[in-house]
Amino acid sequence: MPVVRAILLLVLSLVGGYVGYRTGSWYMELGTIRQYVGGIRSYEVASRIGFTVIGLLAGGFAGSKVSAYITQLADDLREMPPNDKIALCVGALIGLLLTFLVHPIFNQFEEPMVRTLLTIALACAMVFLTTQGSMSMRDELRKLLQPYGPMPPAEDKNALKQAKILDTNIIIDGRISDICRAGFVEGPIYVPGFVLDELQLIADSSDGLKRNRGRRGLDILNQMQKEFSLVVRTHDHLLGPDDHEPVDGKLVRLAKALEATLVTNDFNLNKVAELQGVRVMNVNELANALKPVVLPGEELSVHIIKEGKEAGQGIAYLDDGTMIVVENARRHVGETVSVVVASVLQTVAGKMIFSNIKDVADEEDALMDRNLRSYYNRNPRRSNRGH
Repeated sequence: MPVVRAILLLVLSLVGGYVGYRTGSWYMELGTIRQYVGGIRSYEVASRIGFTVIGLLAGGFAGSKVSAYITQLADDLREMPPNDKIALCVGALIGLLLTFLVHPIFNQFEEPMVRTLLTIALACAMVFLTTQGSMSMRDELRKLLQPYGPMPPAEDKNALKQAKILDTNIIIDGRISDICRAGFVEGPIYVPGFVLDELQLIADSSDGLKRNRGRRGLDILNQMQKEFSLVVRTHDHLLGPDDHEPVDGKLVRLAKALEATLVTNDFNLNKVAELQGVRVMNVNELANALKPVVLPGEELSVHIIKEGKEAGQGIAYLDDGTMIVVENARRHVGETVSVVVASVLQTVAGKMIFSNIKDVADEEDALMDRNLRSYYNRNPRRSNRGH
């Protein structure tokens, strides 16, 4: 690629210099310029040299910009999925063929420059339209060009190396977008076609709540497609003919076929996938792992929002959603109090923290100390006997 960029830079610089030289000659032929210069040879040479230098600089600048664009285009083509490459080539060839067929219409124009410009404009328009049309039907083109079966799965695995397959729930949940933006997810992100179909079905539901959830999921996907390496519906053919298998089963089979990681927040799908040897990234487990560690004896300031299940209990929540059960806090509902952590319980749904109000805990500790001192003061002999 550096050699190609150097050659392109040299060619465009030479073209710019030649155009500048011709412009300098044309400039000296102007009537007004010739009238003032009077055919002085040194002025003509200076004009040609000046315009040639300007042309060389302009050509070099254009060459650097064009070479950078071509390099970026080459990188995009290298990372483009096979279906897109096939569609792009077929669309470009069809566009050039149509340009060749329509080109004779422009022979009625006598000016060669007009014919050339019209031909270039027609070619650009035809290639753009045909490539857009072929890209919209890339899956169908791939099937037409491969009548004896799909591409070997190995190529698809290489194309989606370290891919993360999203299920419907994780898209609607929305946290995956923030996780990707924070850089915790590497590799391409794949949204299967059947997941997209299910999401669209939810967005078209007659139930208002489901409809809003589905539309939110589609909005999140649109935003992710602008920011990340999002692949949609490209490798679904690895599942074979479409059937009435549940979406969860298709997700597991597709993840096994691509050797990819399944991203979900569904507990049951997580367990089924792990039993079948599929790597799973559960966002709920990630959220629990990122919660701050609270140890017994620590003091926290919490807001009691409601009563607990047991008598006298109050319920509060940390900023990350962890529930705190506060003993003897029923009368403090709606207030912010200081509590002391008594114990931490880990459950399937997350952590639960049991605590006591700080003043009450301090009073209980003081009472315990007084009782112990009173006991040892009343029984000095027993205390000494123990030594």
